Amino acid sequence: MRGAVFGGTGRNSGGFLPVCLAWVFVCLLGALPYFFSGVLPCFIDAFFESVSGFTGTGATLITDVEGMPRLLLFWRGLSQWLGGMGILLLTLAILPLPGGTGFRFVNVESTGLESGKPGVKTSSTIKNLSLVYTGFTALLAVLLLIGGMDLFDAVFHAFSVISTGGFSSRNKGIAAWHSPFIEWVCIVFMILAGFNFNLLRRLFRGKYREVLRNSEARAYCLVILVSAGLCAVSLYNAGGMPWGQSIRQSLFQSVSLLSSTGLAVTDQTLWPPLAQTILFLLMFLGGCSSSTAGGIKLVRHVILFKQMGNEMKKLLNPRGVFSIRLNGRVGRKEAVYGVAGFVFLYLALVFASFLFLCASGTDIFSSLNLALLTQGNIGRGLGQSDFGPLIYGLPAAVKGGLCFTMIAGRLELWAVFALFSRNFRRS
Repeated sequence: MRGAVFGGTGRNSGGFLPVCLAWVFVCLLGALPYFFSGVLPCFIDAFFESVSGFTGTGATLITDVEGMPRLLLFWRGLSQWLGGMGILLLTLAILPLPGGTGFRFVNVESTGLESGKPGVKTSSTIKNLSLVYTGFTALLAVLLLIGGMDLFDAVFHAFSVISTGGFSSRNKGIAAWHSPFIEWVCIVFMILAGFNFNLLRRLFRGKYREVLRNSEARAYCLVILVSAGLCAVSLYNAGGMPWGQSIRQSLFQSVSLLSSTGLAVTDQTLWPPLAQTILFLLMFLGGCSSSTAGGIKLVRHVILFKQMGNEMKKLLNPRGVFSIRLNGRVGRKEAVYGVAGFVFLYLALVFASFLFLCASGTDIFSSLNLALLTQGNIGRGLGQSDFGPLIYGLPAAVKGGLCFTMIAGRLELWAVFALFSRNFRRS
């Protein structure tokens, strides 16, 4: 896990190819129901929908989801739930591989800061995380049932929220129910889904101090409060929206983008410029490590922010030695290098996707939105409507490129780009 956050290590390189091939193979299999049912008769479109589901992106090419066969619609929701914790992670929880090989694969796919040693402890941790994931899903489904959804919609949206996938069984999404209760329930569980699952497990065990002193957890809560607060004030001042509604909608949209869920209950393009800008910036952040959220991940921003402070201190005291501290402990200097390399690669891929989309004839605003929402597995940019019709009209090569960025973003970039390096071919 440490390698995935800080930049990968040579001892993990043996897992890169199997993980990438596994994800591509599963996405290919997942495309077959869309293709053979005739819902998406072009295979690249079916593959895009499958990749979007398994990677938890939530971008869709299907304009009338309510007209889909129920069985296929259920598969659509299930695919994002399976991809939420990672196909390989769930497989390892049931069929652990001998010799610790499986743990190297988990390192490639997971995004936590902490790493353990192969063995019983690792297997137990994976199973416990799967139980937390499943338990949250079941609890959310029950609450949505209480809120007025039928059983199918409740289970579907439980899959969508806990996986931060963003698919919906209704054309209007969560807004179709016009229910503040459902919106508040989704807000709470989107926050939990974007939180570090390892920390949640420790929280349930009563280890509150570990959670309170965790640097990323504090940053996560602070970003939610600040972004939602500024949006709420902006909505109240600009349009006179009641405080209760402005707070609820601001929290929903802020948490949805920060956790990369991508659900929407309103048209954000009608919001004041300040609120739209805040939502746009949230697309660059991402949720916590060891969560189902996409994006850069807040822990990397925390590390770079702390290093920025150290650089300022060095200007005033050139002979001083300054180290970053995470969770109350001194971090390794190599962590900063790895994080800087990852952020540069992430932004470079976003820029390359942006240019690629512009070259296809897509306008600048839509190109930037598409680049960010596929790279960060967010699914929706600004606005109530998604980009499905626009993506549907793109050339096959561009759709294939977006599929690549979705998978690369889901696998934390290094696992994919390491395959193209000269050192990997020599190993």
